[in-house]
Amino acid sequence: MKSQLFDRSKHVYKNDAFAELVKDAVRFFNGTPVHTLPPPESFLGTGVYALYYTGSSAIYKKYGELNRLSYNFPIYVGKAVPRGWRQARVADTVTSQSRELHRRLREHSRSIALGDGISLPDFMCRFVIFEEEGSDMIGTIEAALIKLNRPLWNTALDGFGNHDPGSGRYEQAKSHWDVIHPGRPWAQKCAGLSAEHSRILQNIQSHLASLEHLK
Repeated sequence: MKSQLFDRSKHVYKNDAFAELVKDAVRFFNGTPVHTLPPPESFLGTGVYALYYTGSSAIYKKYGELNRLSYNFPIYVGKAVPRGWRQARVADTVTSQSRELHRRLREHSRSIALGDGISLPDFMCRFVIFEEEGSDMIGTIEAALIKLNRPLWNTALDGFGNHDPGSGRYEQAKSHWDVIHPGRPWAQKCAGLSAEHSRILQNIQSHLASLEHLK
């Protein structure tokens, strides 16, 4: 078969039904109950979640004000998928029986509890569990929520969701999050040249300034 002339339009996929499905999932997400971090009970499932700051620290006071009456402004959005997900080695039964979503929220709770300058009681969370074929939506909905909300810990302050890199990999620099909120033992071992504290704070302030119209 001969190669055809290139026509970009023949490679562009469009489907209004898909866009509406994403909007519907986001609407459902925003209407789910809000719980303490971590949630009070363990549960099965994988999916997408968001963390909300409600305190009055000098750095995140803006988020505390925005979330005072309702939880509409997440400071972080993430996803939880079972191990083996990226290699397509996960069956539907494994997905539905996984506790990865609850485990991930508990992991974030420990990071916040260890981080300097923040307090775990000042955080709440909400989440959506995706099952069976719906689990294929996890990455898409996470991306949609990040694009819609521009959460600070996803955009202007990276590193909150990082894991221990393991022995032999501590030559890397601390993440911006670990520079601002030191306390995670594994992060303290990272010996690389980290960004300046003052420069990171400037990035945070610039991000918060972009939220001024949301008062």
